[in-house]
Amino acid sequence: MEYFDIVVIGGGIHGAGMAQAAAASGYSVCVLEQAGQLAQGTSSRSSKLIHGGLRYLETGQLSLVRECLRERAILLRIAPDLVKLQPFHIPVYQHSRRRPWQLNIGLSLYALLSGAGKAGRFRRLSRSRWANLDGLDTHGLQAVYRYHDAQTDDALLTRAVMSSAVTLGAELRLSTQVSNIRLGRPNHIDFRHHGSAGECQAGLIVNAAGPWVNQVLDQVQPPVPQRAIECVQGTHIEIDGHLHQGFYYLESPRDQRAVFVMPWKGHILVGTTETRYHGDPALVQPLAAEQDYLLETLGHYFPAYNQFERQDIRNSFAGLRVLPAGIGNASSRPRETLLLSDQASQPHLVTVYGGKLTAYRSTAERLIQLIARYLPARKPKADTCQVLLQIPE
Repeated sequence: MEYFDIVVIGGGIHGAGMAQAAAASGYSVCVLEQAGQLAQGTSSRSSKLIHGGLRYLETGQLSLVRECLRERAILLRIAPDLVKLQPFHIPVYQHSRRRPWQLNIGLSLYALLSGAGKAGRFRRLSRSRWANLDGLDTHGLQAVYRYHDAQTDDALLTRAVMSSAVTLGAELRLSTQVSNIRLGRPNHIDFRHHGSAGECQAGLIVNAAGPWVNQVLDQVQPPVPQRAIECVQGTHIEIDGHLHQGFYYLESPRDQRAVFVMPWKGHILVGTTETRYHGDPALVQPLAAEQDYLLETLGHYFPAYNQFERQDIRNSFAGLRVLPAGIGNASSRPRETLLLSDQASQPHLVTVYGGKLTAYRSTAERLIQLIARYLPARKPKADTCQVLLQIPE
């Protein structure tokens, strides 16, 4: 029977990152992904942003913002064809929840955490430049701030990271559904690969199944602790149009939630929403109410699009964010990634709860630091903060 130091369940960005970090550290690793190709779930349905999370400063998540900005700098360096620095604009109106002085403070802190260079600079645009902002409504406009964050193709980035992992020695098995997990020394995994029964053993199992994490844990014997989670649906819409000046960070006129309006492959991408989701993660779909909400926000700030209706949407998609269960607004929940082991010492299995696209690499490095003491010593092959990522063929 095949044996691997680490078996990763899930081939999204975090599963790919875990596989790359494990293979770079010299471990034998295999990724089991239920879909027929990579990035079929949330890892292809994000806002396509590599960013520090400016709005997380409001909820005091400084360590998360610092981590993400550090990772943004690394990705800009190791994946220059996949991650591009872009200008972002925050307009402030009479009705805006955040006042100019608040944005000055927030952007100053964001710049400080970003470090020196273009990525950390921001400024307040003069009124003479407002007319060039892609038709942005200037009625009641009081200020416009410009700062920088980055954009990526999330699906391509996931495939590039997995390609790197495979180059470093990892194995990838698509169309593989895990059917049973028995913890022990070693751990035993039963699965079906392209419909045929298979099995393997692992020194450690990493559950990086995204919205399916607790469904994977339901198959574990003996049972292990689970964290109560809530899946929050985020929808994006794509419409015809062009943005020449960059990205726009807006407040929804309905509830003041953050909504991004972004250039995307020659069109305009608008998102995202926050809607609680209770069904099968594989069946998540954009809701009509979410599409209307995004069209309303777009038309409110860009009058040229205020007559657009649902039939004008060229494409839409919905992904799921895994958040700790709780009451109240999902946007106020902690966004730090949780690595939950089945036991404090000598873990058999580590489950990844949550996670941000930007921080996939640092999350994987945290995992390796957590488990290295429990696995045989291996000779490292590479450092993931130095490995160049290339667009997969």
